[in-house]
Amino acid sequence: MDEVVEAVEKAKKEWDEAYAKTQEHIKAIENYGKSREEKEKSSNSLQRLNGLAQDGLNLLNSLHLKLDLLAPQLPTSDQVQSAQSLLPSWKKECNNLRLSLRNANLQAKANMRKAAQEERELLLGGGEESTIRRRNLQTKAGMTSAAESITESLRRTRQLMVQEVERNASTLMTFDESTGVLRKAESEYKGHRSLLMRTRNLLSTMQRQDIIDRVILVLGLILFSCAVLYVVSKRIGLLKLQRQVTAAIKAGMARQPEIRPGAAEDGVNLAQVYRDNAAPNMEVPLQRPMHDEL
Repeated sequence: MDEVVEAVEKAKKEWDEAYAKTQEHIKAIENYGKSREEKEKSSNSLQRLNGLAQDGLNLLNSLHLKLDLLAPQLPTSDQVQSAQSLLPSWKKECNNLRLSLRNANLQAKANMRKAAQEERELLLGGGEESTIRRRNLQTKAGMTSAAESITESLRRTRQLMVQEVERNASTLMTFDESTGVLRKAESEYKGHRSLLMRTRNLLSTMQRQDIIDRVILVLGLILFSCAVLYVVSKRIGLLKLQRQVTAAIKAGMARQPEIRPGAAEDGVNLAQVYRDNAAPNMEVPLQRPMHDEL
């Protein structure tokens, strides 16, 4: 059986017992002091009976509050409705008991006035019986006063203990709820912790990959720059060599002999003319094509 169902059944059983005992105490208060014989035989004073009745009413109120707290926690809706339907009837019964206790006290006071009147008439009468009665009353009055003070002190102590027990029970319930919340928070923290560990591993992997990509990019850039520098240097060297070859060819053509115009007509031997100091012809001969090494 569920713990909440057991607690509800226990509360119902305690309610029935407390209700029956409270009714007995109220009945005893109502019959208090009706006759001199019953008053002498009775060991319960009116104050003690009222204290017991008040304790019973306080217990009924605590059971009503307990049922009100436990009813919404029942497993099925039918059980919840059945438990909640008891709350109005229990409250009505408590109110009826309070009204009955008030009427019983009024009846007890009337009985006590009537008994006091009979006692006064008996004490005012003459004879040995009246004297013995007066002595007994004096002795019983002292004993009753002492017993009432002790009973009242015990009743207050019991009431304080009941209040302390209820406070401790509520504190334990609060601790149980807090423990459940902490356990739930711990489980959620463990789940988030595993997620954070996976995220951290992924971030570490991404950082390593980023470093590797940077190294590859830098190496590729360096290799590309070296290739460009190599090509540029080779290109500049070939152009320089080509210019030198072209200049040498032009210088060789400039040193070849030239025939003066009109010399063949005059019958004069052709003389070789060397133009050492002449400016070289910068035009490239068409018969010698240029080759580019690249």
